[in-house]
Amino acid sequence: MIEKNTFVQIYKSVLSRSERATNLPVDTKQVPLEMRIKGKLLNPAQIGDTVEIMTATKRIESGILIAVEPSYTHHFGHFVQEIEDMKDIILSETEDLL
Repeated sequence: MIEKNTFVQIYKSVLSRSERATNLPVDTKQVPLEMRIKGKLLNPAQIGDTVEIMTATKRIESGILIAVEPSYTHHFGHFVQEIEDMKDIILSETEDLL
């Protein structure tokens, strides 16, 4: 079981093939528009469950849970829980200043 508030990634199909714009290239029109979103799990779950997460911008999104503590692929390193905790503390303490 993956605990609440764990950093995760979800998958969501935004548009099916039939809902895509007609002016797209043929190979693009043949696949659905998909989205992967990272955020904190709102309730305990397991990989493959439909879940809700809270993103860094405080949006609530739902989708299929596909990864736990996913790495960023832009080469800034692997997920570090302590850095995520520091970010949350800083944001909560500066919330009144915004």
